[in-house]
Amino acid sequence: MIKAILFDLDGTILDRKSSLINFIDYQYNKFNNYLNHINQTTFKNKFLELDRNGYVWKDKVYTQLIDIFNITGLSADVLLDDYINNFCNQCLPYPNLKETLDILKSNRYKLGIITNGKYPFQYYNIKSLQIEEYMDVILVSEKENIKKPNPLIFERAAKKLNIDLCECLFVGDSYKNDYIASKSAGMYSIYRLNNENKMYTTTNYIKSLSDLTDIVTKSNDLL
Repeated sequence: MIKAILFDLDGTILDRKSSLINFIDYQYNKFNNYLNHINQTTFKNKFLELDRNGYVWKDKVYTQLIDIFNITGLSADVLLDDYINNFCNQCLPYPNLKETLDILKSNRYKLGIITNGKYPFQYYNIKSLQIEEYMDVILVSEKENIKKPNPLIFERAAKKLNIDLCECLFVGDSYKNDYIASKSAGMYSIYRLNNENKMYTTTNYIKSLSDLTDIVTKSNDLL
């Protein structure tokens, strides 16, 4: 029987691409005196390309942007510091996030987040979504010194919730790091489709967060 539902962050409950586009526009305007020789759309598209959907940390992205666009008077460290401190102000949830969490909580599921990434950066992003109070456990890989797909991070979450792995359902948008990894660790798994990933051969997937409530509130047997 499922007692807890755990989520990945980026691409699962946080609309990372839309959030990043918001941030790039904000940052371009903030540092316009140094960037106005670059077309804003060109700058944004190159940033997104170098970012590789979040798999490249921004120190490398900014170093490359400065070199590619011959940016002077502005260092990668300044841009990175601005990213670390202000990205959270541009974070956008996927539709129906709070409504979904409300329904799950009303059905007495324990909730949590397991995310790869920097700490406290990812924690600030979670806090900006105003969902911290819903969560019974939050694990950020840098703080835990374990990252997905290592099964130990899933085991740690279950232990903190005082339940078995087989009583947990994990939802994430990375087929390898979320779906396969959580399943291999002993959890039930649901693959989160979004505009940035692709469909794999699995019947356990959702296209929107509201789809999740339809699954878990009807019957545990569907899992």
